[in-house]
Amino acid sequence: MSISTDTDHRPGGGAPPAGGGDPLRVLVAHNRYQVRGGEDAAVARDLAAMERAGCAVEAVFLDNEAIDSAPARLRAALAATHAPDGIARVMAAARRFRPDVVHVHNFFPLLSPGIHAAARAAGHATVQTLHNYRLVCANAFLMRDGAPCERCVTGSPYQAVRFACYRGSRIGSLAVARMIDHHRRAGTWRRDVDRFVALTPFARERFAAAGVPAEKIRIRPNGLPDPGPPPDGPRRGLLFVGRLSPEKGVLVLADAAASAGMRVTAIGEGPLAGALAGHPGLDLVGARSPAEVQAAMGRAAALVVPSLWYEGLPMVVAEAYAAGTPVVASRIGALADLVADGATGLLAAPGDAGDLARALARIAADPGAAAMGRAARMVYEREWREDVTTRALLDIYRDAVAARSADASLARTGS
Repeated sequence: MSISTDTDHRPGGGAPPAGGGDPLRVLVAHNRYQVRGGEDAAVARDLAAMERAGCAVEAVFLDNEAIDSAPARLRAALAATHAPDGIARVMAAARRFRPDVVHVHNFFPLLSPGIHAAARAAGHATVQTLHNYRLVCANAFLMRDGAPCERCVTGSPYQAVRFACYRGSRIGSLAVARMIDHHRRAGTWRRDVDRFVALTPFARERFAAAGVPAEKIRIRPNGLPDPGPPPDGPRRGLLFVGRLSPEKGVLVLADAAASAGMRVTAIGEGPLAGALAGHPGLDLVGARSPAEVQAAMGRAAALVVPSLWYEGLPMVVAEAYAAGTPVVASRIGALADLVADGATGLLAAPGDAGDLARALARIAADPGAAAMGRAARMVYEREWREDVTTRALLDIYRDAVAARSADASLARTGS
């Protein structure tokens, strides 16, 4: 199967990164998704931010455009354990660019975790961002039958075959489980990766439970450029922004809003759009541009994130906080880390329409919601603003380079 690769050279400029010395040279490798999503956007933001910070950056993108049928998806999954073509493309760029760090984002299915061994063998430090749970789970979401599932966190990844977790295919699930099992047994994560980037404390805990070395995992959320001070004036209405799909909890949201006698504006598209059309709890407005979403965030009394699964790092929360908008979210996974109940928003039991309805009614009527919004903006400035997250990423790179240098010294001395 052919692999489409786009190499983007960014020479870097301006002052060297904070800390002095020569600018870091970073090679970013990312397997882009057929439908561009949050991970792709996060990689693009990081590339731009690193360039602004003075790094020399090059990106190698592998595209899934050729994977356009069930047989093609199966062939890609079967090749994902080693993916020699993808690794060769990245290493060709590394030989020319000579990076200090090879930073891998999504490796599935055209790249493979084996890129880390190849990069380290060539003397480069390696970093892996854990955007999703593919290291552990065949479907990458730790979710099955509409609810969280952790069978493969500490158990065999081949349980995915029983439940056809990868795209409903047992053969495909076997191929992905084989990739997970191979690299777990081969020690790829312990031996070949210098540092991992988890997006939230919750994610760090789950990966550590799955055997990823906890001492190598650093927490660093995706950054978001500052949209400017939150707008003044009164806030009205509740807002949902996201895919209209079961795991996002939109069915629960619709019922909760209706029972509370409220309507929630829903921005987004997805498979449940038809079923939700005309529902008394939702006003479906379809997809909107980023500028329109930002404006809607600035007008809303609160953003609602009623997810039923372990979200990685939903950037809609960061966008709401940047706009000074509190968040009503499910008390599940990373969301329980991101939303401080009663301080930056409210938490409700996942899948419980009654509990969510009470939270919606409370925040709509609470005069303290404005204070929650101000607190949310402070969290954004402290944790998610681009300059903050870029400094954290550069620190992780330097940490990885130091670890790689120490390992190389030990290898030379035979200690």
